[in-house]
Amino acid sequence: MRCKINRYTLFGFYAIILWSSNIALIRSISEQMGPIIGGGAACIAGGVITVSRLILKKSLLKRIKEVPLNYLFGCGGLFLIYTLSLFLAVGLAHSRAQSIELGLVNYMWPPLTIVFSIFFLSIKANYKLIPGTFFALFGIFLVINSNGSISLASFAENFMSNPAAYIFGFIAAITWALYSNLARLWGEPKAIGVVPLFVLITGIVLTIIGALMTGINHFEIKTVAEILIFGLITVCSYVLWDMAMLQGEVILVASCAYFIPFFSTVISCIYLKIIPGINVWGGCVFIIAGSLLSWRSVTGKESYKK
Repeated sequence: MRCKINRYTLFGFYAIILWSSNIALIRSISEQMGPIIGGGAACIAGGVITVSRLILKKSLLKRIKEVPLNYLFGCGGLFLIYTLSLFLAVGLAHSRAQSIELGLVNYMWPPLTIVFSIFFLSIKANYKLIPGTFFALFGIFLVINSNGSISLASFAENFMSNPAAYIFGFIAAITWALYSNLARLWGEPKAIGVVPLFVLITGIVLTIIGALMTGINHFEIKTVAEILIFGLITVCSYVLWDMAMLQGEVILVASCAYFIPFFSTVISCIYLKIIPGINVWGGCVFIIAGSLLSWRSVTGKESYKK
């Protein structure tokens, strides 16, 4: 018996692949422009495209007026902090290999989202949440033990070699988990329409901060191309994901989203031309397993549907 997958479900898969390219592009852009300026430029590109679309449809002001203020400012602020932290984490990495590690640290957000949902959304979870969270944390432990040995001393040594980058990676994971919960708590279906505004404002703020701190670096045609690609990915991924959530197989697409760490690592390795160590791959597997177990621990997953 053939399993039929409609095109809207495929749109969700395409969005997952597009999102998986973010770490590679963030690292490449950061190398050329610096993490803050690079993040600002990339967000402005994506924000301008999406906000222009809303302006042409004459729906931007209407959507802003319909969104609760706590969502607008609270979730908008978390979106800004997340983006800044992610770009700083990946941009401050001492090497491209370490940027992949930091990208995986960021992917602690799925199990953290489940943990936070117990407190913010009164979601009920069973015993699987405990091993799920442990697996994800052990995955991060393996990733940061990237020199091949596995010990607390090695973990501490690697962490202290670049503490700022790793701290920003953890902040990104925590912030996005908070955003995911508070967006559902404070927002409404209409609130999705102001996310492009978050992207644009974040880009403007980051560009101003970067210009004041370091100035605008010289960049080449490749930089402009990557910024535009990042902007298009931002637009396309959100549109495709929304269509998948509305008319696709929600549970199937959502479960596949937990494999983003693997896809992200593969794409980053190809694009950045590096081969990470066995600990990174092992950590990636444990993070995915932990995320899936955490997701499976939730009773009543329909509460996560849009």
